[in-house]
Amino acid sequence: MATSVVDSLQWSRGLFEPAMRQAISELPHETRHVCGYHLGYWDENGNATGEAAGKAVRPALVLLSAEVVGGAGPAAAPAAVAVELVHNFSLLHDDVLDRDAARRGRPTAWAAFGAGPAIMAGDALLSLAYRVIAGCGAEAVRVLHEATTALIEGETADLAFEDATDISVAEVETMASGKTGALIGAACELGALLGRAPTDHRRELRSFGEKLGLAFQHVDDLLGIWGDPEVTRKPVHADLRARKKSLPVVAALHSGTDAGRELAEVYASEEDLPAAEIERLALLVDKAGGRDWSRSEAERLMSESLSSLRRTEFRPGAANRLEDLAAMVVHREF
Repeated sequence: MATSVVDSLQWSRGLFEPAMRQAISELPHETRHVCGYHLGYWDENGNATGEAAGKAVRPALVLLSAEVVGGAGPAAAPAAVAVELVHNFSLLHDDVLDRDAARRGRPTAWAAFGAGPAIMAGDALLSLAYRVIAGCGAEAVRVLHEATTALIEGETADLAFEDATDISVAEVETMASGKTGALIGAACELGALLGRAPTDHRRELRSFGEKLGLAFQHVDDLLGIWGDPEVTRKPVHADLRARKKSLPVVAALHSGTDAGRELAEVYASEEDLPAAEIERLALLVDKAGGRDWSRSEAERLMSESLSSLRRTEFRPGAANRLEDLAAMVVHREF
């Protein structure tokens, strides 16, 4: 990761992390324990780990967006906390719904504490997010609420796709735009709002974030198939084993190629697949063009997002940090 991106993420953590920990500390004991475990603050027994988990890209986007429009990053810290709380609410619920047993190299919260406590912890984070954002004003609450609603709609569609037999590329893109793009778009708009940007700049920064968010999902889906588990700290080929209809998979299914038709036949079966067959699925997605398509789309979306960003810059040079962060999102291997 480039030094400038590391610096930006460290700067961001220094601004929002103390407020994040303070907010978590005010939760009821049992819920606080599960939330803190999920966030990487402590282990199953409550022993401090020394550092928080996750990349914390969304809080950095809030704070850097405030700086880009000429505002002060620290003034946007509550919004950064709220966005990260909503993101982690969705992760806690995702892990239960997908029955994922590992995240960031250790058991997920539901695997460690049970599905019920993990769901309630997610609910607590969502409730806490709105208490935190309330101090930023009614407009900030509206922006976060609309993004959260879109996120939930996207997650609902993702679940429905599991049993659907014919999902179009447009449908899976719409799902991903809600599930991932909406909250990242809101992160950037909230930064602009609290940086006192005019409406047109808020709109451009939201567009920057939404396009970057869809690019982020393309990369996530690629890593879910071809990522190195030693780097991603996620089980290899988990998406294919679950026959998840991710962006590159759906593109491959609609490719009109022999590989795409063969992939469709295997996806239609309900049999458990051995490891060798899962490897073959990855090869079929690649042969059908799904891998190259998602890579190309991620690059295109990043380019379009940067065009929106450059129309908002008020403070010379401030956009460079967001550009570097966007490049990391699209070119990352974790």
